[in-house]
Order: sequence, then C-alpha cells, then structure tokens
Amino acid sequence: MTNWSQKRPGSGKFMPEDINPNLCSHIIYAFATLTEHKLAEANKKDPDMYDRVVALREKNPDLKVLLAIGGWAFGSTPFKELTGNVFRMNQFVYDAIDFLREFKFNGLDVDWEYPRGADDKAAYVNLLKELRLAFEGEAKSSGQPRLLLTAAVPASFEAIAAGYDVPEISKYLDFINVMTYDFHGQWERTVGHNSPLFPLESATSYQKKLTVDYSAREWVKQGAPKEKLMIGMPTYGRSFELVNTTQFDIGAPASAGGTAGKYTSEAGFMSFYEICDFLHEDNTTLVWDNEQQVPFAYRGNQWVGFDDERSLKTKMAWLKEEGFGGIMIWSVDMDDFRGSCGSGKYPLINAMRQELEGYKVKLEYSGPYETIITSGQYTTKNPNEVTCDEEEGHISYHPDKADCKMYYMCEGERKHHMPCPANLVFNPDQNVCDWPENVEGCMQFTPAPPPSR
Repeated sequence: MTNWSQKRPGSGKFMPEDINPNLCSHIIYAFATLTEHKLAEANKKDPDMYDRVVALREKNPDLKVLLAIGGWAFGSTPFKELTGNVFRMNQFVYDAIDFLREFKFNGLDVDWEYPRGADDKAAYVNLLKELRLAFEGEAKSSGQPRLLLTAAVPASFEAIAAGYDVPEISKYLDFINVMTYDFHGQWERTVGHNSPLFPLESATSYQKKLTVDYSAREWVKQGAPKEKLMIGMPTYGRSFELVNTTQFDIGAPASAGGTAGKYTSEAGFMSFYEICDFLHEDNTTLVWDNEQQVPFAYRGNQWVGFDDERSLKTKMAWLKEEGFGGIMIWSVDMDDFRGSCGSGKYPLINAMRQELEGYKVKLEYSGPYETIITSGQYTTKNPNEVTCDEEEGHISYHPDKADCKMYYMCEGERKHHMPCPANLVFNPDQNVCDWPENVEGCMQFTPAPPPSR
C-alpha cells in the first residue's frame, strides 16, 4: 500500500480501511524515510496510517504488516551515506527495531533502488546482515516473534549483476520481492508491454531478457532459492502516445507517455480501474498477445499495455509450475478496490488468490547455510539441492540424496523430479535406474510384499 494513494482525488482516494484484510498474507506500507540516518515516517499523517493498517490484524490475526523504506523517488544516495559509516549503520539498525516495535509492525522491507558497483554490493549485504542478526538477537532477548526482513529487488539482469550478491543476500532475507514490471514505458520511443510473461519470437536477444520468466530464472540462476522469491504482479499499466494511429503492434513508434489518468495523474501510467474506463469507451480495441501472454488496448493515438484477470491467471499457472514462493503485488490501491469495473472488488488480486488457493512450497532453505564453494562458484544452497544450469538442449541426471528411488533430470534450466521403476534405485555412476545391490549406500529400500493369495 502506497502512502500517497490517500491523496488521490474523488473515488481514487484509498485508505487502510479499503483493504480486505483477508486478501493477502502480508501488507507492506510504502514508504518510510531516513531522518538523520534513522528510520522515520515520511509525513506527519503516517503514524495515524500505521495504526490503521496495523488495526487490520484485528480482523485477520494471521496478517503480517511490514514497513518499507526507500523506493524509486528516495534514490540510492541516502542508503550509500547510511552504509558508509559502521557506527551510523549500527545506530540505524537498533533504532529501526525500536521504531518497528513501537508501531507494532511485523518487519522491515528494504527498497534500495539500486546498489551499483562493488562498494554498494558489499554495503548492501552488510546492511541486511546487520539487520538480520539484530532482529534475531532482539527476538531472543524480548521473547517476541522475530521481525521479518524482506527486500524489493530489480528484475533487470543488468541491475542484478551490477549490485547484488545474490547468494549472500538470500541468507539474510525471509523473502525477496522481485519487481517484474516496468520492462517498457514512456522512457522508450516504441510501445512495449509493462510486464510480459514471455518474449516475442521476433524480439532481439536483449529484448527477450525483458520478461517476467527470464528475470525470475535469472534470480534462481544467480543463487536465490526459488521458494524465497515473490514474483511482482502489477495492478497498473504503462501507456503511450502513438506516432501513427495505423501502427499499434508491439514496437510501433511512440512520441510520449499516454494521457495521464484522472486519479493517478501521471503521463504514461494508468491504474487498473482507470484502464477499465478506457476499455469501456467507444472504439477501443482490446488485443490478447498470444506470445507474451498479456493484453494491450488502443484507441486513436492512445495505447496501453497492462495485466488483466486472464494474464494474471496465466502467470499463476506458470508460477506454480516453476515452484516460486508466491507473489508480491504493486499495489493494492490500483486494483479496482471499489468494484466499479463490474467484476466485484479487487478483481485482479482475487483472481490471483483463487489460483494460488492451496498452493504450498516447502521452505528447503531455512538458512543461513554455510557458504560452500563448488566448481569455483559460491553458493549458499543446501548442499543436497540440485540446481539446473545447463546449456539449452543439454540433458543431465543427478541423484536425489534424500531418496535413492528418485532422481533429477535437468533439461536446460528446467528440473524434473523423476521416480525409478518399482524396486530399482538411481545409480549415479551409470545414470540409470539399477538394482539396489549395485548402488553403494542404497540397500535401505523395502522389498514389495508378496502378492496376497
């Protein structure tokens, strides 16, 4: 929930009481700031808002409420200054605990956009490490549940490479919110989708990396446990002004951001409830992009790429298939919270929630594990974890160290968990299913009982 959504005019105004407390498992209130290098509210209305958001737990006691610090407008400099002095950083950590406890938050979400370069990379790890260790120490001494530590991180493979030691930060974070949106927008001179799941076949190799699927895989490839990754889902779209009204496909020339929405008041940007209004006007054409698995719409010289119930359900099916930990939504105040589109309140979040009903992932990585080094690469994974990182088209086999009767087949970056036929176990020397007596350490299987007569 953004703290500026309360200032929107008319029916765009969003207050904590507009949130359905049973919609999500966690609410992150964005954003707090730094005052004299200490965690502080961003404006004088925030303490009242904190109390009202935290009060939602009265209706759903399982709800966790976190406070986010940073954000795009906050920038990188205050974080650099904070982490540039050890004494200052330690002071921040302990003051933050007092601040979070005072306002009854369940944790802190760090949104440094973005660390860049070796110094920032090390400073970012240090900040998260100090926070996590202090949170654990405070929980032991106070007897209260430990404060959660999460972070919002970029989707761009370039930004990941420039500022993130992924195995190290994965040790200290409870979960990692990947901002898989804003892949395209009014900063470009051609139209592109805000959050495509997959690439266009005709896209350049660089463009093919600007998708939800590629970014999520990149985090895993760099060493993040899948189950700690929350994949970002937008409740808004990015809009453009077309140069030529006869060219409206992906890549068509654009001159600027689309007309600002009535409530969000930002060129090139529309909340879902504003997109609903756009779709209901005469002569609007709605297109489903079968390759990217997302919709876009245009009318006259206005073009918008967004997510709807269909695309988000598709993303949920993909997410479950891939085994990610869950989703993060930016933001609750831009879904149709009043129900004016005709599909009830919160149609997007409800669609995703229904698809994820009953979905569970096992937290394999309770961490922090000791860092282990394999073939020159650092990893903080459970040593028994199998990670697929093969060339496309290459197949390899790996034993399941927890169960002799099972094995993993890596097909490129995809991992399949496979069973051996009855009474056989996996032989890692031969890469075949074999008799147990031929495989060292795998005699523990129980023979099948004789058939009943």
